[in-house]
Amino acid sequence: MTLRSAAWFAGTDEVAVLHRVALRLGPDDLGKPVIGIADTASDLNPCNAGFTALAEQVAEGVRAAGGIPVRFPVMSLGEDLMKPSAMLYRNLVAMELEETVRAYPLDGVVHLANCDKTVPAALMAAASADLPSLLLLGGARSAPEFRGKPLGAGTDLWRALDDRRAGTLDDRGWADLERCLSCAGPGACNVMGTASTLAMLTEALGMALPGTALLDAVGPRIEQAARDTGARVVAMVAADRRPSTVMTQTALDTAIQVLAAIGGSTNAVIHLAAVAGRLGLDASLSRMDALWREVPLLADVEPCGSGLVHQLRRDGGLPTLLAALCGTDPLGAPDPAPGPGRVVDPERDPGSDHGPGPRSGSDGDPLAQSCGDGRPWREVLDDYPAPGAPGSLIRTRSAPVLPAPTLAAVHGTLAPSGAVIKVAAATPDLLSHTGRAVVFDSYDHMRTRLDDADLDVSEDDVLVVRGCGPVGVPGMPEWGMAPIPQRLVERGVRDLVRISDGRMSGTSFGTVVLHVAPEAAVGGPLALVRDGDPIRLDVPNRRLDLDVDPAELDRRRGTLAPPASAVHLRGWPRLYADHVLQADQGADLDFLIAPTPAHRRFVDPVVGRS
Repeated sequence: MTLRSAAWFAGTDEVAVLHRVALRLGPDDLGKPVIGIADTASDLNPCNAGFTALAEQVAEGVRAAGGIPVRFPVMSLGEDLMKPSAMLYRNLVAMELEETVRAYPLDGVVHLANCDKTVPAALMAAASADLPSLLLLGGARSAPEFRGKPLGAGTDLWRALDDRRAGTLDDRGWADLERCLSCAGPGACNVMGTASTLAMLTEALGMALPGTALLDAVGPRIEQAARDTGARVVAMVAADRRPSTVMTQTALDTAIQVLAAIGGSTNAVIHLAAVAGRLGLDASLSRMDALWREVPLLADVEPCGSGLVHQLRRDGGLPTLLAALCGTDPLGAPDPAPGPGRVVDPERDPGSDHGPGPRSGSDGDPLAQSCGDGRPWREVLDDYPAPGAPGSLIRTRSAPVLPAPTLAAVHGTLAPSGAVIKVAAATPDLLSHTGRAVVFDSYDHMRTRLDDADLDVSEDDVLVVRGCGPVGVPGMPEWGMAPIPQRLVERGVRDLVRISDGRMSGTSFGTVVLHVAPEAAVGGPLALVRDGDPIRLDVPNRRLDLDVDPAELDRRRGTLAPPASAVHLRGWPRLYADHVLQADQGADLDFLIAPTPAHRRFVDPVVGRS
């Protein structure tokens, strides 16, 4: 095959000479594939700190396989420090990656990605650029003990915050917690937060080598994974294996159900929709909800379960989870429940009582799909433990951690385009609930008013946090899980229904309805809610409604003030706010999505391939 990079390096004219000199290529290098290593390491991003060392391991693997490694820096999205949110810059990094690949003589790419938004940015860019690519995932941080228990990053912090606000964790205990968190070292959160969730989904999509999603951030296993990933991308170039042939509708449907089976981060709903948008695939909320309805919780990992991701990996990780999800349970009878690839449609399946679904689903066999090393998943599963073994964090469908569904999409007068709730992390008694709205118009308003002694709030009320959608801040920060008001937390209340057009951390928990679309900042119904309005959440029937007379809502709509100007009035935030889509569409930019199914937006400026 003719390498893409040959358009730069082949020939004897002065341009080819200049190109070869720029990359210091000798005669023996011509004809070798050039593999880009997209490096997101940064001192500002502890999740990705390990890539400084791993980049050379990737390069070693590329060289050993006969390729030429070239590292290039990429903006690093660190969720811990970026304000108002790393989500504001996800699309920017996806553009940076796509344009770097477009402009340089690269035949394939290894994306170094770990922290929450670097992974979806890399997937989006890989989908659009469509050069042979894999992600090397940076692994999870360690779990030092706090008061005799391994510390789950993020999740245990939120629990400790409630304890501190309730007066049961003193200043010394709070300081001890901080010291313990500081000892965890590099890597992503060690619970099923957004980073671990996206790592699992990346592996399920075939965009990372099998078994690499949840490795320890430091050690020989991840170093070997780096070398193997570099070598594999060289082979993918030779086979012309591109993301558009890997991330199919069947692979996407499988990832959607994996998300439910692991009790994964609700943020992944937005990211999967964005990746699907780049490929012209279907990741609508209606399709997702139909795929989620019969998927129980199979991974016993925080925040929905009890363990940490290190043990999940030891128990088989994504391959074993996929075996459980597909019902290939050697310990018992075949599971009759539908596995990935089947969308329940009551109009075609009269025996189903699971509500409306898409007209058709994927007809592909998920276990026939190929994983990141090119083998079909059915062959890979033999290399991993069976699900349901004693002590394993990975259960079978016949003995799950929690029953289905673990996630749900709701629609109604308050969310015409939909919203999402993590059912597995919610309080069951609150999944069907009507309460008075207590409204907060901004993060600062929420944090100030929550602990106001004069705040009229009860445990039956519904907290509404608005103005934090894609356009509203801009950037859709993780402000949706409002803390429990102090007067209630002191009485032992640990959950309330909360509703927001923003997001929440994947490490969070509670009865929180998120990503309400359209958002308040673009005139969605959430902007019309007033204190005291009755809001009805009915998850079993997938409804979220504002029980206010339509005539009154029309009156309020006529008095709405124009949304306040964003803090940023120039540069990227301005471009983002002007072009970002709503959460149900993946919050991508409107000019970056594929206009037709399987249409590739990337056009090679050298060979004209699109």
